[in-house]
Amino acid sequence: MNTYITTPIFYVNAQPHLGHAYSTIVADTFARYKRLCGNTVRFQTGTDEHGDKIVQAAEAADESPRQYVDRISAMFSEAWPPLAIEPDNFIRTTDADHIKTVHDILQKVYEQGDIYFSEYEGLYCKGCERFLTEKELVGGKCPDHLCEPERISEQNYFFRMSKYQDWLIDHIKTNPDFITPQRYANEMLAFLSEPLEDLCISRPTSRLTWGIPLPFDDKFVTYVWFDALINYLTGLGYPENEKFAQFWPVAEHVIAKDILKPHAIFWPTMLKSMGLPTYQKLHVHGYWNMGETKMSKSLGNVVRPKEMVEEFGVDVVRYFLLRDMSFGLDSGYSNDAVVARQNSDLANDLGNLFSRSLTMVGKFMDGKVPAPNQLRPIDQEMQDACAVMLETYGREMDIFRFNRALEAVWKVVGLANKYIVENAPWEMAKAEDGQKNLATVFHTLLETLRLLALVVEPIMPGTAAKMNTGLGVETTGTLASRSAWGQLIPGTVIAKPEPLFPRLEKKKAPKGQQQPKAKKKKSAEKKSEKLPEGVITFEEFGKVELRVAEIVAAEKVKKSDRLLKLTVKAPEERTIVAGIAESYQPEDIIGLQVIIVANLKPAKLMGISSQGMVLAAKDGDHLILSTVSQTTTPGSKVA
Repeated sequence: MNTYITTPIFYVNAQPHLGHAYSTIVADTFARYKRLCGNTVRFQTGTDEHGDKIVQAAEAADESPRQYVDRISAMFSEAWPPLAIEPDNFIRTTDADHIKTVHDILQKVYEQGDIYFSEYEGLYCKGCERFLTEKELVGGKCPDHLCEPERISEQNYFFRMSKYQDWLIDHIKTNPDFITPQRYANEMLAFLSEPLEDLCISRPTSRLTWGIPLPFDDKFVTYVWFDALINYLTGLGYPENEKFAQFWPVAEHVIAKDILKPHAIFWPTMLKSMGLPTYQKLHVHGYWNMGETKMSKSLGNVVRPKEMVEEFGVDVVRYFLLRDMSFGLDSGYSNDAVVARQNSDLANDLGNLFSRSLTMVGKFMDGKVPAPNQLRPIDQEMQDACAVMLETYGREMDIFRFNRALEAVWKVVGLANKYIVENAPWEMAKAEDGQKNLATVFHTLLETLRLLALVVEPIMPGTAAKMNTGLGVETTGTLASRSAWGQLIPGTVIAKPEPLFPRLEKKKAPKGQQQPKAKKKKSAEKKSEKLPEGVITFEEFGKVELRVAEIVAAEKVKKSDRLLKLTVKAPEERTIVAGIAESYQPEDIIGLQVIIVANLKPAKLMGISSQGMVLAAKDGDHLILSTVSQTTTPGSKVA
């Protein structure tokens, strides 16, 4: 089977940041996963280098547009190797072959009558580099750039996009996986419920020369989006290269939600006009926020990939980004959150499991893989848990739910650590009949580690390589062929374990910048007045941390008519058990934003650890969830 996965080509009006890195890590992880599955994979990324904003950025840098795009494009291509990102092709829209492909497609679409010349007056956003419709504005401003668009009247060439509106609506409705997650397909269908305007595809050279000239009128250059989207074809050698026939039928694009409309509406209609089948899938992810604010270079809160790798290491960065963002939703970034993931999930859980397992094999098994003996129920349970993990992992990775795949993996990591504690090999080794069970315990642990190394390979390739080296494992074969239990060869020498992840400390503020300690109140201070029963002080209420949380998954709790198990983003992902099953069906509350108490001590309900409480009003026997009046960033505090 074949796989063609692409990132957007990133606009070079700014240097690479966390948002670019996330899109590209997602695509790289998916490419690695599909290669592991045995597919023939082509993974493409690159840079978008034409348009008004490039000219402005070049002028600000006192460079020519060509000098500027060469310099910034190189920053993007050099940003990816330190993140273990390995694209098969890096494309630039200033490449000669791309310019030729754009010319050929424009001429073809023009000759068949889908491009026409007309005068147009509209609202032009310089940030978006396109005309906006009145319905796209929020309070008279562009919702992305928060500025009023300029009214412009000029003659231009237009693509008959409206001609394909009915076809596109039908295509989205009849292909539920065409745009994922589903909320973005719904958003586009809502947009298409009103008449679709034709697309202005040119800019007069009187106001812009840094672009690809129209082949049929050199007084105009091509609109940047009509140019940029064609990169997905250029990179396959359209139309004659065999790669086009091999990979275009399976094309999948990864984008952020801010460029949904060009990819979900402009691009499919362009392809339809060209007589080509559209791409197979469009995968849309959310934004990374700094606290409660969207990451933005204008706010000075941009995180650079190079700095992240230098501080935390490549595999920690890859793991954190894939684990902490529920694909499609916004997520929050902070250095403290990365440190917490590294110390808890990676150093304490996986790193400790790997280190102590191999250390004990060295001590009790002479440093070699033992042959297993008769399985006890506890050993079989561990083996069965690995089988469930592999099934869940494959299902979730296929549909870009990387955080869910990693949850399944870390469930087994937790079970394996528990398995060590319950078996206590150090005590078992002292017992007269302990050696028989000891061999089985260590064989089970080593097989579990082999399978864990297998599934983390696309996400943390360096960590997987260290684990496989320690286990003496060959890494040839596919996910399916390597998933069968019992592939470790008894007698294989196990290496002395290499630490996988160091523990990190949260950075303390430099001396002189630390917050002064609060002075102790004098004992002679008057004691506070005693309050009536049931009344609390403002300070006591202030201890309750209320947050907005988005429900991303819900399911009924087995053996309970009252409880639902909710997975929420607030902004971190957590599990909350809520007694709302008699008032709500799980499928009805996915995507709903609710109010939670975020700082409750975790409690176990029906064997499930609940990390907070969902607030609801009680109307008779019916519960009504507390929500917010408009969409809010998950994790926002309620004051």
